[in-house]
Amino acid sequence: MYNRAPRRRDSRGARSLFFFFIVGVVTAFCWYGYMRFIPNSEMVEPGYHFEYPVIIQGIETGQGALIENKEVKLPLSAVQQVLGEDKPIRYEPDSGSIILTTAGKLLHLKTDSLTATINQKPYQLTIAAETSNGTVYIPAEPLQELYGLHVEFVEKTGVVTLLSAGDAVQLAEAAPKKGAAIRNEPTIRAPYVEKVPQAATVRIWKEQDGWLLVQSSSGLTGFINKKDVKLTTIDQMSEPALEPAFIPWKVLGSKINMTWEAVYDRKIDTSKIGPMQGVNVVSPTWFALADDKGTIKGKADSAYVKWAHQQGMQIWALFSNDFEPDRTTKALATVETRFFMIQQLIAFAEVYDLQGINIDFENVHTSDKANFVQFVRELTPLLHEQGLVVSIDVTPKSNSEMWSLFLDRAALGRIADYLMVMAYDEHWASSPKSGSVASLPWTENSLVRIMKEDGVPPSKLILSMPLYTRIWTEKKGVDGKIAVSSKAAGMEQVKELISVKKLKPVLDKAAGQHYVEYKEGGAMNRIWIEDDVSMKARVALIRKYDLAGAATWQRSFQTASIWETIDKAIKTRP
Repeated sequence: MYNRAPRRRDSRGARSLFFFFIVGVVTAFCWYGYMRFIPNSEMVEPGYHFEYPVIIQGIETGQGALIENKEVKLPLSAVQQVLGEDKPIRYEPDSGSIILTTAGKLLHLKTDSLTATINQKPYQLTIAAETSNGTVYIPAEPLQELYGLHVEFVEKTGVVTLLSAGDAVQLAEAAPKKGAAIRNEPTIRAPYVEKVPQAATVRIWKEQDGWLLVQSSSGLTGFINKKDVKLTTIDQMSEPALEPAFIPWKVLGSKINMTWEAVYDRKIDTSKIGPMQGVNVVSPTWFALADDKGTIKGKADSAYVKWAHQQGMQIWALFSNDFEPDRTTKALATVETRFFMIQQLIAFAEVYDLQGINIDFENVHTSDKANFVQFVRELTPLLHEQGLVVSIDVTPKSNSEMWSLFLDRAALGRIADYLMVMAYDEHWASSPKSGSVASLPWTENSLVRIMKEDGVPPSKLILSMPLYTRIWTEKKGVDGKIAVSSKAAGMEQVKELISVKKLKPVLDKAAGQHYVEYKEGGAMNRIWIEDDVSMKARVALIRKYDLAGAATWQRSFQTASIWETIDKAIKTRP
């Protein structure tokens, strides 16, 4: 028996582990270096989804163009994307109509037709618009002419690039010694789609993680390492020649002071109209929508025209929808019915020597909001071509479906010359509560909301003021509840009532106008009075916000002195 010597620990396993560890570290380091510094040399196809892909700001839109005789047809949605909401294009599938508008031009073309019209004159196309697989395609040429859209087509690659007029794009040159590779992802390990020769120019669209999204002269897009290019110049896209601006009000230094002339069954006897100091525009309610086909019925009077012009007044005749919502829906629905209305208005304006058209559409379905804007968009350039002013009557903003929500005041303010803010009927005829027709705070808030929320400049706003009030009657019923009713009354009528009943008006400071009340037949009667005080306060808002002017509804509700009051208030310097 003997003692075994202690067995020594085998160190070979430890050495192996250490060896593999070192190998792993070196391998990882090499792999990191390879991934970090060794570029991928594989070339791949760009991978666009269409034969003729449409590119906007370096990004494929997911839509393809059509090419006919080397001319480009663009998908409507891509055109709308690049032009934005200020240059909308309307397509009506039932008739195949496509309508393009600018401030001064209206181009109407149809799918599968080489004939078109621009401002009612023939316009010849070299290729036709068309629909294919549910997509509308528009020839590039009229888009370039009307909107200054830049369309680049590279036949070799099939890429179509769209740029807006006025776009500014940063250019860069590829590295002077080695050029640069455009890769399909922002990493050197991504395959490349194109190699850009040294000193060749690329467009830069954006930066991402040290890489630049670029587009080469071939139209192909991808990523170039920021270090591989040198910034050069800014490429500014040219803009179309400016259309001559339409100047709606040419009386320098003077505000618009308009009054509506309500024309019902009888013609106005102008011999009974007294002096109207300061009034420079009248708007007789002559035209109304007669049917759903767009026929307009008229009550225009040459004698009234002659009288108004002799007084030095312009005539902006009113065209209403007769407050007929269903009739309005059908009349606004198609380009044919809209254009029929426009043609009639132009003809009426020529026959009766009008200077403007005042559009008064009320009680309209909210679903017709876009169609009403389109009507005004088509109407305005054609009326401007005839030298006619376009004004639109709008209510103060509210939640009323038929009287307020159908009005896109922001869009209308961009298109029309003036918005007439009908700042009355704060408390309407059937209001459950007595109150002012147009208190001063409510009037001011109505203006401010349209300026702030809808971005309508004050130079396009005309404050429309009431020359009438309401005599409110509050009477307790058998159930003990107060029943409220009212009737409209003109300024002279209220003035006479106050005199006969020997009432003493008091100032309602909150409303900014005089107020009276009296009991009669067991009922309480209340009147918020329209007079010199209320008119001066409202006109002060016109000066405060430097609005385009004033309007009054309507002339026959006047008291003789009110014209001088409004005129002096408008001309008073703040």
